[in-house]
Amino acid sequence: MGDSQGKASVRVRSVEERAESREFPFSDAEFAFIRELVEQHAAIKLPDTKRQMVYGRLVRRLRELRLGSFAEYVALLQDDAGGPEFVNLINAVTTNLTSFFREKHHFDVLREKVIPEFVTRNSAKRSLRIWSAGCSTGEEPYSIAMTVLDCLPAGWDLKILATDIDTKVLATASAGVYGEDRIRSLPDTLKRRGFLRGRGESSDKVRVRPEFQQPISFKQLNLMEAWPMRGQFDFIFCRNVVIYFDKPTQQRLFDRFADQLVDGGYVFLGHSETMHNLTTRFRLLGQTVYQKQH
Repeated sequence: MGDSQGKASVRVRSVEERAESREFPFSDAEFAFIRELVEQHAAIKLPDTKRQMVYGRLVRRLRELRLGSFAEYVALLQDDAGGPEFVNLINAVTTNLTSFFREKHHFDVLREKVIPEFVTRNSAKRSLRIWSAGCSTGEEPYSIAMTVLDCLPAGWDLKILATDIDTKVLATASAGVYGEDRIRSLPDTLKRRGFLRGRGESSDKVRVRPEFQQPISFKQLNLMEAWPMRGQFDFIFCRNVVIYFDKPTQQRLFDRFADQLVDGGYVFLGHSETMHNLTTRFRLLGQTVYQKQH
């Protein structure tokens, strides 16, 4: 009993020491305000387990803004609702974990099944419209472009819209320049086909080849707000995004995806995401690939 009490007191002291070592105090009320603001405007859930992450990312904003406390930062957000600092807040708390050809099975399905069937059904249309929703730093839409252009017949028109709520990652995505380590695991044939190697001071960098950049338009978009796109899409990739939303928000988003898709269009979700019990407008084809019902 005495030993367990001793361990408990050590744990309490360590928590207190971490709190005291913080550069800025971060109260429950301040965290609650930021959490509610992010959820209200971006539908991103920030549970208590994310509190330390939120502190670590936002403390950089306090330093850059030369603020003396989180209370001042909260006041700034209250005075600037929807303004530039709100954009910086969303940029800071958004998680952007991605890689080229992440969840490779989706690109295998795209190449071996979806594109051939789509081309057969749409031989008169000869155009393909794809939306990468939550494109992060661009690896996903570039992977889509490389896959599709590799198997789409000549003369077809491909356009890819790539959107994200985070303006900083969009700047990286539109540049198409990455550290060489980002493609290290790719096959050599794909490295040569998809990328140009830097020279001199940029020898540790690669750039996506122009033919794979050309079909893609990068735009800032909050999925919770109005969508300006007028035409419908044939495919929507929204992978490892809805996992941050609650079930009612996911349900509304899937319904909006259905409205934005042509009949028979496809949605690709992340490996841990599902439409099960949330919508009847799609049927599961397998491996988190869904097709809109006619």
